[in-house]
Amino acid sequence: MPVVVLAGFLGSGKTTLLNHLLHRSGGSRIGAIVNDFGAIEIDAMAVAGALGDSTVSLGNGCLCCAVDAGELDLYLERLARPSSGIDVIVIEASGLAEPQELVRMVLASEHPGVVYGGLVEVVDAAEFDDTRAKHPEIDRHLALADLVVVNKLDRAADGERVLGLVRSLTDRAAVVPATHGRIDPEFLFDCKPSEERVGQLSFDDLHDHDFSGDDHAEHLHTAYDSLSFASEVPLDPRRLMAFLDSRPEGLYRIKGYVDFGPHDPGNRYAVHAVGRFLRFYPEPWAPGDERLTQLVLIGSGIDASALAKELEACKSDAPHADEHGMWGVLRYVQGPGEQDPGSWDTYGPHDPDPEDPPV
Repeated sequence: MPVVVLAGFLGSGKTTLLNHLLHRSGGSRIGAIVNDFGAIEIDAMAVAGALGDSTVSLGNGCLCCAVDAGELDLYLERLARPSSGIDVIVIEASGLAEPQELVRMVLASEHPGVVYGGLVEVVDAAEFDDTRAKHPEIDRHLALADLVVVNKLDRAADGERVLGLVRSLTDRAAVVPATHGRIDPEFLFDCKPSEERVGQLSFDDLHDHDFSGDDHAEHLHTAYDSLSFASEVPLDPRRLMAFLDSRPEGLYRIKGYVDFGPHDPGNRYAVHAVGRFLRFYPEPWAPGDERLTQLVLIGSGIDASALAKELEACKSDAPHADEHGMWGVLRYVQGPGEQDPGSWDTYGPHDPDPEDPPV
């Protein structure tokens, strides 16, 4: 289950964005840990708008603040248990929180049922210059973000300049313009289709939403792009890792399954990438499974045709495996009980240390 950290300074529109996600979750249920104060199950369709600025109180009372990774795990355990019916967890930080510490807490979680789902930084376009002047640390926050939502563009006199400035301050993050916090939920999590899903991955989930009338207008400005890739030919692990190491600015999410053929004939590999974060999860092939690679890539301003060509170049029908070919992939497979709370190596060996200042 993905755990998304939602951050941004006071008044940037975090709660508005979260309420929008609740309304447009496509049937998915969102668990929220709000403003560092409380954790409670949120019914995605029934309680949008009930979130306060500092607490959650929906008749169940307010829970105390999660102050370390151990306490956060207690809330994650409550929300991630199968009986809760939750599909995604969003941590809405307070307007003065340090997002890096919240991300560290998620990465340090020992709960086996959750995975880091990205840092989303919300920016008030109308107040961006004044906010930077008063809070210069925003530059560091933007450099750490996986997705930046430039909100309130309808109130900004020079929105394009603000968008360009924000893009110059990010490190390959997807930058999405928005008004009233309206971004497409597909950036953050897989919306459940109205009909029963067949199989583990449905490409149609990305495209079959009915955005008619006013709903369509609300989503036009999100300007996100997606690419669906499928291959009956296995992928070469070295070529795929070279592709992932060089993935372009704006490519926010990669999800799906990879067949590495003779490199590991017993397993397919689920892949989960968000921003710079990357994980592989080996899963045994079931008897009778069609051996395919199926990937979905989502981003803002990406060149889908160029990415498709790069993925095509990762195919390999060689009958024998390179003895060391899987080493790059296995670096991103977390073994049982493996935890490194003091390290951000989960972002990848070729990425900058988030504690280093932006270059």
